[in-house]
Order: sequence, then C-alpha cells, then structure tokens
Amino acid sequence: MTRLTLVRRIAARPAIVFDALTTPDGIACWWGPDDGPVLLAQTDVRVGGGFTVRFRMLDGAEHESAGRYLEIVKPQRLVMSWRWTERGEPDEGGEESRIEIDLRPIAIGTELTFTHARLQSEASRISHQDGWTGSLDKLVRHFASARDEMS
Repeated sequence: MTRLTLVRRIAARPAIVFDALTTPDGIACWWGPDDGPVLLAQTDVRVGGGFTVRFRMLDGAEHESAGRYLEIVKPQRLVMSWRWTERGEPDEGGEESRIEIDLRPIAIGTELTFTHARLQSEASRISHQDGWTGSLDKLVRHFASARDEMS
C-alpha cells in the first residue's frame, strides 16, 4: 500500500477551511479535480457519521465516493475513511483507504496538510495525487477569490 501527501496554504482561518471540508455548501466549492460541478454532497459530521460526494468531470464522467468520519478535532484535524462507490480508480476496487487532513494557523490563514494513505498501488497513488491536486488547488482559488472580493 502507498500514500500521498499534499500541502497547501489557504487565505482563510482554520475554522473557515474546516467548514469548507465538512459542509455540503463548502464541499461544492472545491471537490473534484476539474471545474465540473458537485452534484451531491451529504455529510454527517460526527465520529462514525458518513459522507457521500458525487461530482461530474468536464468530460461528462460522474464519480462518487463515500466514507466515515474517524476523528474530528475542529478546526485542527479531520480523519476519514474513503472509497469509491462509483467509477474512480480501478486499482482501488472498492477498497477503503484513509484521508487525514491537518489544519495549522499561519500568517496568511491556514496551512493544510492532506494525506491519503492505504492506496492499493503506485498507479492509484498517481491518479489520486492528480485528482486531489486539482481539488485542493480549487480550494485555494476559492478562498483567494473570496479574499479579493472583500478587498
């Protein structure tokens, strides 16, 4: 099994970023690797609670993932299980992996460290890295544009 870690600096306080990670409206702003829409975002943010997110890529392909919240320390840390429920990376074959997100306050807002672990292959790691890179870049842009609109 393999893992990936991505780090981003976001122009918003950790509590605001945490809400973007856990609320349906927040998820709709950044989930998915390209500018396609989030079609469904359901969250039950409590340890043992679940989430489901369905998004459409610009090429028309729809993907859905789901999982359970394993650890919640608002606004510093979020840990959840992850699996594809529709489409997604074939190497994962419905297997469950693990996502850990740590939020640390910094001068401009938040440093987000995103780790996706227990992936089944190197090909899956590369595929997920591409996908999460696109998603996290959208999250950074979302808060950058919100800041620009306020100035």
